[in-house]
Amino acid sequence: MVAFTFPGQGTQRAGMGRPWAEHPSWELVTEVSEAAGRDVAHLLLDADAEELRATRNAQLATLTLSLVVLDAVERLGLAPAACAGHSLGEYTALVAGAALSLEDGVHLVVERGEAMQDAAEQRPGTMAAVLGLDDDAVDAACRRADGEAWVANYNAPEQVVVAGTKAAVSTAGTVAKDLGARKVMALQVGGAFHTPLMQPARDRLRKALAEASFRPPEVPITANVDARPHPEADDWPSLLSAQLCSPVRWRQTLSQLLEAGIDQVVELGPGGVLTGLARRAEPTLQALAVAAPEDLDGLLDALAGGGHATDGRLPQGERLHLSERLVLSPVTGVFSPAPAGDSAGTEGEVVGVGDLIGNVAAGPAGVVEVRSAFHGWLMGLMVMPGERVTAGQPVAWLQTTGAA
Repeated sequence: MVAFTFPGQGTQRAGMGRPWAEHPSWELVTEVSEAAGRDVAHLLLDADAEELRATRNAQLATLTLSLVVLDAVERLGLAPAACAGHSLGEYTALVAGAALSLEDGVHLVVERGEAMQDAAEQRPGTMAAVLGLDDDAVDAACRRADGEAWVANYNAPEQVVVAGTKAAVSTAGTVAKDLGARKVMALQVGGAFHTPLMQPARDRLRKALAEASFRPPEVPITANVDARPHPEADDWPSLLSAQLCSPVRWRQTLSQLLEAGIDQVVELGPGGVLTGLARRAEPTLQALAVAAPEDLDGLLDALAGGGHATDGRLPQGERLHLSERLVLSPVTGVFSPAPAGDSAGTEGEVVGVGDLIGNVAAGPAGVVEVRSAFHGWLMGLMVMPGERVTAGQPVAWLQTTGAA
């Protein structure tokens, strides 16, 4: 059982989009730019570290690259059994789980980034990671700081992030060291996120959330606020609003995924922070990151002992690996399978090179045939009849027979 996880702000880096610029999934950047009314390609390709550090830029850039990676993984025919995202990544998870449209997800992240940056300018703050101290002791250190300092992220065992005013966070860090913390490390962020200092942003975000259309997620999505999946669409506006001023319960989220039967988490987006946290928090979880196109091969290798299914389960046997091939749509349009009894045969039957798999109604271009470039057993179609497909999207998968 595989879960997709999505990183949050702070994982962005200059030039992080360059490895993807020639990949077919890069077309998503144009869609995001149109929805955001901004040149997102500039953020992914040309913006320097200082420009990306601004909250309004960091959040939009991170969301976009995560969606590009998600699209690339989906083109392989892989789908998750569950999703979760860290802070900003929760919005990516909602788009991935079809609870939000791409357009609504982008609009909300644009508004969230602007609102959080404005709030941080009104009430400046900072964040710091406390290592080597348990949750309760870190919470006690914040209380003993006797100021505006709170726990902001429960990331992993003995890895907790605190946030608040600079003076209060500094005091909390000193107390934490007195209590036995191994290290207190300042984070380069633009504000005291996930604390009451974000209340002005919450008021502004509520208005944007009221205008978005939420749908029941197609797969379970675990919320940051309570580390529980929420299948009801109506729950998510209040959860996203509360998230701004509440700690991210990521360690608890990983525990919930494990309890739900997830045994592998795949981080999609820049960096590999969540992969490291997963390995530390839940050693029985297999964890890997996909941040660049070359990581896609590693993902397939990691899943070679399992397989793909739309519910995220990985049955026994090789899947999408050396002995298997994908048949891709040559154009964008509406797919229909070959008629029963045609050369494509039925599931489990042998398909030859050049055999018809289906057709794509491509508008002015007319109907374009989808023919197999391989010889093998037809293991199944990867799209539904009448589904709209894009050029290069997998529509069927074969188990190769070794024939020419």
